[in-house]
Amino acid sequence: MLKEHTVDIQTLETIFNNMVRAMDQSKNDIFIISEQSRASLVEMQNELAVIKEDISRVITEGDHLEEMTRHARKRLADVSKNFMKYSEEQVRDAYEVANDLLVRLSINRMEEKQLRNRRDDLDRRLAALLDTIERADQLVNQVTTVINYLTSDLKNVGEALETARQKQEFGIRIIQAQEEERKRLSRDIHDGPAQMLANVLIRSGLIEKTYEEKGPDMAFKELTDLKGMVRNALSEVRRIIYNLRPMAIDDLGLIPTLKKYLSTIEEYEKNVEIHFRSAGQEQRFQSDFEVSVFRLVQESVSNALKHGKADDIWVKVEWLRDIMNIIIKDNGQGFDQNEVKDKSFGLIGMRERIDLLKGNMTISSTIGNGTTIHFQIPLEANK
Repeated sequence: MLKEHTVDIQTLETIFNNMVRAMDQSKNDIFIISEQSRASLVEMQNELAVIKEDISRVITEGDHLEEMTRHARKRLADVSKNFMKYSEEQVRDAYEVANDLLVRLSINRMEEKQLRNRRDDLDRRLAALLDTIERADQLVNQVTTVINYLTSDLKNVGEALETARQKQEFGIRIIQAQEEERKRLSRDIHDGPAQMLANVLIRSGLIEKTYEEKGPDMAFKELTDLKGMVRNALSEVRRIIYNLRPMAIDDLGLIPTLKKYLSTIEEYEKNVEIHFRSAGQEQRFQSDFEVSVFRLVQESVSNALKHGKADDIWVKVEWLRDIMNIIIKDNGQGFDQNEVKDKSFGLIGMRERIDLLKGNMTISSTIGNGTTIHFQIPLEANK
């Protein structure tokens, strides 16, 4: 009986591994489709911009041709009416000019119609492509969540069968949050540095063309603009890296890193004012402790901006002999604690983090009156 049971578990593990591999391959295929669609999206957007410029040019030329055609018709009518006053050559020239302008105007109108049809077609294809990208992102997110859950929590199928009833919903929600963060990071990179670098590539080609057609002065002006784009891309990359891991915390400590983070938030959120104060003698702790405290403040400030729509935020850190007090207060729209308490994954994650630090968290908030979060963290227990 034991042997049969062992064989059964091995079979299940084989099936499980094959299933995970198939899902992972499917995820990679969807991801490739998504990236190819993004590349096509950029190309189509660039093509659409060129077509819109061509339409504007053709319309301007058409208006000019229409005006010239009107004058030519008037001239032809005058010649026809007073036929005996003009020479044969003048009559022929009047007919030829009027006919040539009519042909050119007809070609112009045909070109405008073709360009407009191409523009409308690109608009429809762009809308469909955006929908494809969004669906692909959702599928990648869902498949990756399932794969992570299976490979992290069900790696050993035999053990998983014995402990499946003990799995908690919070484990899945953590994985979903991780995937959402990865998805957000992917979008940040795609919409920020990646888009800027694509523009840099396009502009670099334009600089060569500008140099050949308009000379070094105009090319130098384009080069100056290009340097500004590269500088902005570098700033965006540094912001993304800083959000992933505040490297300064290992060297400078918690308080200087918080100051830098909050000042950076003010730079990006132009209409937001953040007040920071640290009272007492700052102490240094292990990196994990300082990063955990930093994340608590980061999550609180992020919630105040994203959900509370606050434009004034106060952050106070108070160092006592045995306890660190942290208070984050905002003037945002607040929320109903009874409704949000069991539904907000952000608050659940903060409570999990404060529990690991053996501390306490209290929240005071009502709709329309902002939110105040108070953390009490014992220092001795975390040394």
